[in-house]
Amino acid sequence: MTGKPSNKAPQIRKQDALDYHSQGRRGKIEVVATKPSVTQRDLALAYSPGVAEPCREIARERDLVDRYTARQNLVGVITNGTAVLGLGNIGPYASKPVMEGKGMLFKKFADIDVFDLEVDEIDPDKFIDVVSRLEPTFGGINLEDIRAPDCFYIEETLRERMSIPVFHDDQHGTAIITGAALLNAIELAHKKIDEVRVCCCGAGAAAVRCMELWVSLGVRRENITMVDKWGVIYQGRVEEMDPYKGAFAQDTAERTLAEAIVGRDVFVGLSVGNVVTPAMLLTMARSPVVFALANPDPEIDYETALATRPDAIVATGRSDFPNQVNNVLGYPYVFRGALDVRARTVNEAMKLAAVRAIAELAKAEVPDRVMAAYGLKQLKFGPEYIIPKPFDDRVLLWVAPAIAKAAMDTGVARDTIDLVAYREQLARRVSPTRHTLRKIWAVARANPKTVVFPEGESDAILRAACIVRDEGIAHPVLIGRKHVIAERAAALDLDLEGIQSVFPPESPKLQEYVDAYWTLRRRKGETRYSAEKTVTRERKVFGMMMVHQGDADGCVSGLTAAYPEVVRPALQIIGMAPGFRRAAGMYMLLKGANVLFCADTTVNVDPDAETLAEIAIQSADAVRDLGIEPRIAMLSYANFGSADGEEPRKVSRAVSIVKSRRPDLMIDGEMQADVALNPLLRSEWAFSDLKDAANVLIFPNLGAGNIAYKLLTSFGGAEAVGPILLGMDKPVTVLQRNSDVDTIVSMAAITVAQALRKRDA
Repeated sequence: MTGKPSNKAPQIRKQDALDYHSQGRRGKIEVVATKPSVTQRDLALAYSPGVAEPCREIARERDLVDRYTARQNLVGVITNGTAVLGLGNIGPYASKPVMEGKGMLFKKFADIDVFDLEVDEIDPDKFIDVVSRLEPTFGGINLEDIRAPDCFYIEETLRERMSIPVFHDDQHGTAIITGAALLNAIELAHKKIDEVRVCCCGAGAAAVRCMELWVSLGVRRENITMVDKWGVIYQGRVEEMDPYKGAFAQDTAERTLAEAIVGRDVFVGLSVGNVVTPAMLLTMARSPVVFALANPDPEIDYETALATRPDAIVATGRSDFPNQVNNVLGYPYVFRGALDVRARTVNEAMKLAAVRAIAELAKAEVPDRVMAAYGLKQLKFGPEYIIPKPFDDRVLLWVAPAIAKAAMDTGVARDTIDLVAYREQLARRVSPTRHTLRKIWAVARANPKTVVFPEGESDAILRAACIVRDEGIAHPVLIGRKHVIAERAAALDLDLEGIQSVFPPESPKLQEYVDAYWTLRRRKGETRYSAEKTVTRERKVFGMMMVHQGDADGCVSGLTAAYPEVVRPALQIIGMAPGFRRAAGMYMLLKGANVLFCADTTVNVDPDAETLAEIAIQSADAVRDLGIEPRIAMLSYANFGSADGEEPRKVSRAVSIVKSRRPDLMIDGEMQADVALNPLLRSEWAFSDLKDAANVLIFPNLGAGNIAYKLLTSFGGAEAVGPILLGMDKPVTVLQRNSDVDTIVSMAAITVAQALRKRDA
């Protein structure tokens, strides 16, 4: 991992926290209706008399409750407030802010709805009786902040009584995350799981369940020494014992933490801060694994641990150091997978599946968006990255399917699902925007083409090229010095197998490209000597010559150059497609599941009617390339002649030109932007040829288009992909400077989609 996170854990003042919870709408959650409730008919369907119909169906067949209600996506977060965070037994009322927070996290990370219930009952049997009677309400129960050993008995009894998942996160959430961290840490330390010796500091709910799960992963029970605040848990000890920690009692003469840590391969702390000294760490085995998870102060400070034992792999519960063990990596996704197959429980196989999925994800390449969230330039599997980051949205796509599969394999799932389709469904749920982009990837993947990247020595291009290859989107070609490309790839831990690289001065095609370029430019003031100099030194020119000569199907460039610096040689070398006079620029804007294309946003300052018509046709063809049927609105400040002026007249003429040339296109105008996007506002112009909301907006001039797309991204929250260069004879894609890896991959897919149409034209 390169560079410390730039954003240390924020310092929270008391008043800041109180204001956050009290200002505006009090608390942190609300109930939102998911069905229309505008008309009398809506209300009649939602309540009386319409609600009687699903009631009758459920009375006839109880399982239909999950079809007609929100139950299958509803989790009860339930506590009695006897062991809240680091606050202890503060009771049910004081625990409510924590439970609301848990509800927020369920919704944010896994789109699961929550009712938080704070039960005023400390008697375990009475608490069990209350919770067990709530089964008709919930698809699952997340127990929270209940003291040990009551929590063990409560969870075990509820699991026996209830036929929905019951999961105590304090026990199993921590166990799952530490289990994943353990697998990866010992792999890096070159140790075998059945040989490692463990010192566990803490003997509460989290510690006991962690050790039980570690035993299931392969750690030998006799190799675990557990220590609580009274000392080592040994056979024959009677002080402060219960059957749960008693299961880890060892026949040993060790009595203190200092004795128990000697020679151990792994230390895991689930206790209190600052109980481990540097001297203790020095007694551990080679390449020790140190999980100091007490919060906010770990058992030993991260930096102190590494300074004492540079050979250690260290994790904490804190966000301001690498390897944060955070339960949010587990419980939202465990419930997501369990709910989606309507599992009866969360069993050991499901927990182990979650462990292995999280561990494997840490070995996958990390997207730019994750690194950006933590202020990092590089993040890869190693001593400072053994588990995924909490804000890595891929965790859902890895863990929930693993949970669902394990539930089906072990027979606790009521429903059987297609895991491939399920993963796509999850992708839509967590990020409709990226799902839209993946559909474009699918268009490219159906027939991948060769795409050349002139900035082949760039880290972002190298990483994007590997994704393009792995996803089957295109056959990437990198332009650059081969030894530099190899060195950068090695530093980034990238495998370039199957990716071609070309260094222009060494290319056997150089003279062919020079001759062709000189032929194109010799009547534009270019000499043979200057042509050779340009093609040899200007990598974007060399890349475009590859496309011109048919050695590549498209070019993606611009990461380190200004927009005109790429467009100019594209026009000189590739030229315009037959029938077009002007190039244009189009952005694809994504927000949720919605996609909107805006043109011209980058090239033509004040286009005439002919140019506007060309822009509309170019945009329509490009949108069709991406597998989307265009609905085009030509924008102005007037609606169908409602105001006079040169601009509305120009736009109206452009519409007529398009309709005469391309009667296959759905297009209309002139119209205002809100009328284009809202069919209800367009109802008084029933004659309009535009049906539904427009998805392609053609602006009357560059100022309007550029301002609009930037407002939509900056204020409206849309994600912009582009600009897509339109009207070229062969695909040339111009990147924005410093585009991230995801954008480069998407632009490569768009380039392939354009190349497919050019081939078939």
